[in-house]
Amino acid sequence: MSDPYETTEQHLERLLRRALNSFDLPDCTVERLGTALAHSSSLHSSHHSSVLHRETYRHTYLLSDGSALTLWELVHGGARDTTDRRSRTRPGPQHHELYDDEADAHVAAARLAGSFSDMPVFGDDAPQADLDVHTVLMTAPPTPLPRMYAPDNSADHARRVLRRAENGDAPGEETACLLRAAFAHHITQIFGRQCRVDGRDAGFTLYEHAFLLLDGSETSLWEVEHTATPDGRHMCEVYGDEQAAREAMESRTRIC
Repeated sequence: MSDPYETTEQHLERLLRRALNSFDLPDCTVERLGTALAHSSSLHSSHHSSVLHRETYRHTYLLSDGSALTLWELVHGGARDTTDRRSRTRPGPQHHELYDDEADAHVAAARLAGSFSDMPVFGDDAPQADLDVHTVLMTAPPTPLPRMYAPDNSADHARRVLRRAENGDAPGEETACLLRAAFAHHITQIFGRQCRVDGRDAGFTLYEHAFLLLDGSETSLWEVEHTATPDGRHMCEVYGDEQAAREAMESRTRIC
């Protein structure tokens, strides 16, 4: 619970101290936070189920140069059963993670067990189930709403997306060079499903990261998050076009 008498310096120190990944924050972000004069915190989203309690908080800091900087805090933990029938199931030990990019926080939340539990599950072993998986993965999405580009360190965001790609055919240096001219971006979740792959549950999520470049042109990266790996490990793949991303998802349903 937030302490109304806590100073901004104390608040920031508490966040950094309890975050498991605070050392991953860029040095420039930590340096800028050192000039914070005031802060505001709010609950951004939450998910509570029998197996997972997850909350995302938005912490915005007013810096000495008049600009604002936002940290996204992911708080999560499993449910802890109680023997007292009069009490509800209480959350277990909580873990904290910090991100300076909303998209990174969203990706981290998707990695948590149970993130896809509210999405429909496809059938088990019948050939029709495989066909259903293929059909949904390859189906074109509905017409998206107009993009609302946000100028928010977009070139660095593009660098992060490319850096976390694990596929060998991810866009290369030419694309990375092009995206250094990105000054605004927009993120859209195109697809999210859970299905059975080789007898195990696997989750798939497809994001479009659209970038507006300095010359007025637009380009996109297509990011696939999935757990269709031999050991169930989360994996991130990035592609230069939507068709390649959807074909990669479809191929993942046939391996392991």
